[in-house]
Amino acid sequence: MSETAPVTEEHVATGSRPSDLRITDLRVATVTGVPFRSSIIRIDTNQGLVGYGEVRDQASATYALVLKSRLVGENPCNLDKVFRKIKQFGHHGRQGGGVSGVEMALVDLAGKAYGVPAYALIGGKFRDRVRCYADTPTLPDPRAMGARLLERKQRGFTMLKMDVGIDLLWDVPGALIAPPGARENRTTMHPFTGIQVTAKGVEHLASYVDVVRSVVGYDVALAADHFGHIALDSCIRIGRALEPFTLAWIEDLIPWQYTDQWRQLTEAVAVPTCTGEDIYLLDGFRPLLDAEAIRVVHPDPATSGGIAETKRIGDYAQDRGIPMALHLAASPIATMASVHLAAATENFLALEHHAAEVEFWSDLVTDLPRPLIQDGHITVPDTPGLGFGDLDEDLLRRHLDPRDPVFFAETTHWDGESSHDRLWS
Repeated sequence: MSETAPVTEEHVATGSRPSDLRITDLRVATVTGVPFRSSIIRIDTNQGLVGYGEVRDQASATYALVLKSRLVGENPCNLDKVFRKIKQFGHHGRQGGGVSGVEMALVDLAGKAYGVPAYALIGGKFRDRVRCYADTPTLPDPRAMGARLLERKQRGFTMLKMDVGIDLLWDVPGALIAPPGARENRTTMHPFTGIQVTAKGVEHLASYVDVVRSVVGYDVALAADHFGHIALDSCIRIGRALEPFTLAWIEDLIPWQYTDQWRQLTEAVAVPTCTGEDIYLLDGFRPLLDAEAIRVVHPDPATSGGIAETKRIGDYAQDRGIPMALHLAASPIATMASVHLAAATENFLALEHHAAEVEFWSDLVTDLPRPLIQDGHITVPDTPGLGFGDLDEDLLRRHLDPRDPVFFAETTHWDGESSHDRLWS
């Protein structure tokens, strides 16, 4: 009887043993100008693998740090199990940034452990390149604004976005009716500000968009955002006035919480309506999607729950005939998480890019094309995890937040943070 053949690992990836992988640490480094302030998450493991994520722009790093004691000792490959454990600590807006950024880092780790790209962990890909749309700071002169947008078009972007709203009207006589102090008020929700846009104001905004369109042309998609804190009737009048300009969508005219008002707006105008950047988890999106109250759903993966949860949002929207675009203002880390998500979601339209003026943006990570966005698209990498090699530490150090200028400082003071977290008795 022949001896048993020796076990060989010749064709087995041994860079990691996924079943034995455990989280040992979580640290953050907060940087500015990428394009805004973002906290980069680093999760360390017992096998030397490191995963990266990103807290949503301008959110507190505390939203991620509070999760450390819930993560240490967990296997990051158990993506759904760990996400279910931490998702109770997120909420809408920037408060979803900690859970969402950690989820990106978990997917990065799981992909590296299994040796597969992140998109493979959520079902594979529908596309090899991801279309980006360039958000663009507003100028009061529509011809100058058109020229700024045209420059992006000439770079290869096939979709653009601009701001069109009451910020263009405050100094136009007779364009707005508003109570005292309304211009400085940023905390009152839209239906309650008392601001009304007059017929002259609506005409001014329509003329602005008309001039911009005459500069950039009708062979590029153009969306509009930041209309201001105004109530539904003004939104309907503006939406109707913008119908001739074939906009890709009009975004966030009223707070996302008001499903019935969104449905009324959507039914009243022949321009696609869009919202979702501040909504956390699929449960938060269901009322809008079930009511078919919007024409484009627009989650921010750094708020909505990260990669896998936002994929679920896209699939749920697709079943209701609604396409998904992705809101984002982030470094290449959250951007690459969104690229894998976009590749794996069939009804995806475009991914926001908010850093067209940040010359060093592509250099923040290594082993990806330079520039990262070419002809308005990002190529989906086939390398493990989120797909980049590492961080450019010297570059990141030069952009540390001066209020917290420490690069991945130790976080042992968060190790003992605890609570009886169970949501049922």
